[in-house]
Amino acid sequence: MQEISRVVRSAESRLLARLRALVEVESPSEDKAGVDRAGALVAGWAAGLGGKVKRHKQKAAGDVLEVRFGAAERGRRSVMLLTHLDTVWPMGTLKKMPWRESGGKIYGPGILDMKAGVVMALEAIAALQQLGRMRPVTLLLNSDEEVGSTVSRPVTEALARECSAVFVLEPAQVLAYKTARKGVGNFELRVEGVAAHSGVDFEQGHSAVLEMARLVEKISSFTDLRRGITVNAGVIAGGTRSNVVAAECRCEIDVRIAKATDAARVEKMFRALKVMDKACKLTVSGGINRPPMERKPGTVALFRKARALAAEMGFVLDEAATGGGSDGNFTAALGIPTLDGMGAVGVGAHAVHEHVVKKHLVERTALLAGMIAAE
Repeated sequence: MQEISRVVRSAESRLLARLRALVEVESPSEDKAGVDRAGALVAGWAAGLGGKVKRHKQKAAGDVLEVRFGAAERGRRSVMLLTHLDTVWPMGTLKKMPWRESGGKIYGPGILDMKAGVVMALEAIAALQQLGRMRPVTLLLNSDEEVGSTVSRPVTEALARECSAVFVLEPAQVLAYKTARKGVGNFELRVEGVAAHSGVDFEQGHSAVLEMARLVEKISSFTDLRRGITVNAGVIAGGTRSNVVAAECRCEIDVRIAKATDAARVEKMFRALKVMDKACKLTVSGGINRPPMERKPGTVALFRKARALAAEMGFVLDEAATGGGSDGNFTAALGIPTLDGMGAVGVGAHAVHEHVVKKHLVERTALLAGMIAAE
């Protein structure tokens, strides 16, 4: 590990230069051209390392990039490095949140989530090549992770089935690797009522807003903290004016589950919802779209290996669970050992103070390289 660390540190200036270049190519999920520009930049760097680039072309999102490194070896399957190029930041954010360094931290839109992880993956591969310790690696750069991974999920799952392990380059949980993530669901409730003048014909109206209020109270009771289930009615909108009995109302709901076995149970509870006012009509849509990444033996084995390598490097590596989802949820649900949070250390993903801690970039990249070589 000391040798790997030395090689990675010798390339630190390149890592930082590439990280800045990638951050300064804005790539909001909804902007195909922007995501594709970021993809072209990374594809060029990957090709320079001998990677074989395959572009999975998309119409409604940025293209998904698959890059294969290393010669095939009998009896040794590839390791997947799972990343994404899209960010939550709209085009033009860079003017308000430019790349800047201050107090050992580097700021910029998408730098933590997860452009640093992309560059770290390339530098880990470069280090192993230099040391003659390269093995088969599949680098996947998804284009729509921040908006649900609709187009990239089939590619992720197909490639993951060919791999012995998946390393997800999402940010660390403080300093820890992630061995469990909650599953994620999104539901929408729509209530159609009967409009009426609230002063003249109040009794003729059937309020969609009132009915939705009852439903929100009902679904809130689905939360079961002991089981790791949370239900949050995050957006609600309805009605037209205060003097009109509301004819419509909708509610967007976020659901998190810790166990895959709870997915069907939660969906059944939502589908069983009924209105109290029979003059109103309820429509329920959505469901669980990311299965949970549960702490399974394969993932635990990967973490223990990482912890041992970190100890060789002179630091303690912890594990953590999180309520947020990633593309690693998909691979873990397939039964493939998946270790997450292997990217940069920092704070403020999706927030204006988003940053990475500079001093951790080299050691975390070296640890990633060690894990690739050891798997």
